[in-house]
Amino acid sequence: MGLFSRLKPVNRRQQGQNYEQAAADYLRRHGLLLIEQNFQVKAGELDLIMRDNDTLVFVEVKYRHDQRHGHAAETVTRQKQARLIKAANWWMLKQGLSADHTSFRFDVVAIHDNGRQIDWIKNAITEG
Repeated sequence: MGLFSRLKPVNRRQQGQNYEQAAADYLRRHGLLLIEQNFQVKAGELDLIMRDNDTLVFVEVKYRHDQRHGHAAETVTRQKQARLIKAANWWMLKQGLSADHTSFRFDVVAIHDNGRQIDWIKNAITEG
């Protein structure tokens, strides 16, 4: 019986949660405060909602084992960006916040090489 036959497979959702937690920990070490994880509405899901001083930060976490097929951040398509913006608007509405009067941004945390490489891209998504 080989080593791999004894290992328990990790499902994709659990793997995603592990990398989201790694991203949250990374951003906390850089001074951000975690507000909420995995906010879901019909419009989409927000992986992490954090605060950077007076700015709300909606964070999309992406993972790729390696970069042979491109950087993980490249998987945040225009369609995905639109869903993130809608979900963020729903979250702010639920909190009684107005996008016109609230400082916020969208960041992407791209993770590669089993978590050994983390790229934090601030203002990765802009409306419009």
